[in-house]
Amino acid sequence: MTHITVLGGTGYTGAALVAEAASRGHRVTSLSRSAPESPVEGVDYVTGSILDDALVEQLVGATDVVIASVPPRGDLPSRIRPFAARLAELTATHGTRLGFIGGAGSLLVAEGGPRVVDTDFPEAFKPEALEAADVLEDLRGSSEAVDWFYVSPAGGYGAYAPGEATGTFRVGGDVILVDESGTSYVSSQDLAAAVIDEVDEPAHRRARFTVAY
Repeated sequence: MTHITVLGGTGYTGAALVAEAASRGHRVTSLSRSAPESPVEGVDYVTGSILDDALVEQLVGATDVVIASVPPRGDLPSRIRPFAARLAELTATHGTRLGFIGGAGSLLVAEGGPRVVDTDFPEAFKPEALEAADVLEDLRGSSEAVDWFYVSPAGGYGAYAPGEATGTFRVGGDVILVDESGTSYVSSQDLAAAVIDEVDEPAHRRARFTVAY
């Protein structure tokens, strides 16, 4: 049994991660600003802010794997990059593995091609995508002591298109995955399954991977 802490554990992605990890028998802690409407049995829910450094360090020091699902939205834009850098330091100090849920914007449209965010990308979402991309580059440049993985969901991923668990998905690297019709999509349940697979059987140490159908 692995002790997994999910930062942002009541959000769209975080809640799916918490549910999947708990269903596999892991010990799970969730940190979020508010309590969940439908708590998962056996999960330790902690209410607080990811900007509370003492609280975050306490949680990191008590866990095997910490997964951050904290997009730079609301009052967090420009704060997630420094937070992620601090989180990397803490995980290296405590010997904790770090997972970071980013976005699809930093994926490449093809091998050697431009990033998705540098193509015809919605202007309203560019700041979020660029900050998440900066987090990835910071992790790539981090000390070898930081045992990290970074996850980019499919391009059409989000609460606006929830879908359902299928148990069948593809895992790729730095290039966005699309289906025969050119669609890039995955449900939160299947994304969570891929992430917890990585926890159970690490295959992407200090690397990014993407998940889609």
